[in-house]
Amino acid sequence: MDIIPCCGFFGLDPVTKPFHGDGVRFAERGIVTRTITPKLEDIHRVWWIVDAEGKPLGRLATEVARILRGKHKPIYTPHLDTGDHVIVINASRVVLTGRKAEQKTYFRHSGFMGGDKHIPFSQMLERFPDRVIELAVRGMLPKNKLGRAMRRKLRVYPGAAHPHQGQAPKALQI
Repeated sequence: MDIIPCCGFFGLDPVTKPFHGDGVRFAERGIVTRTITPKLEDIHRVWWIVDAEGKPLGRLATEVARILRGKHKPIYTPHLDTGDHVIVINASRVVLTGRKAEQKTYFRHSGFMGGDKHIPFSQMLERFPDRVIELAVRGMLPKNKLGRAMRRKLRVYPGAAHPHQGQAPKALQI
């Protein structure tokens, strides 16, 4: 009984490099598999404006985080900041669904024993409406230097006025 080498069984030379699936290598099929990493000059940043009035906080934050990361672009790369700038206006009019407006609290700790503070959502929305959206988006971005760079492109304003008319932001519908 003759021993047939594995590659010879498919009609390939036994010294040929490993193949994929059906016995034909990618190069023989004419398929080029290449990962393209965009350069800094390939990344074009656009300014977006989002009106948060009457929008649920979580749905708003997921879309803003997606734009900040650059997942809406075909050049998205997880280890690069390919995202755009986002302006959120009317942050004081964001809503929560269900009973979350009564139940949600924000946690802080002073570092001392017994120094934990729970701030209710309603109080946080009154005092710091911009922080409500910033914290929601922050939880959806990477927790490293890249995530901090993405967060710097987020601008949140409690009212309808903002100082970024010079950037000609496009309206983002959510």
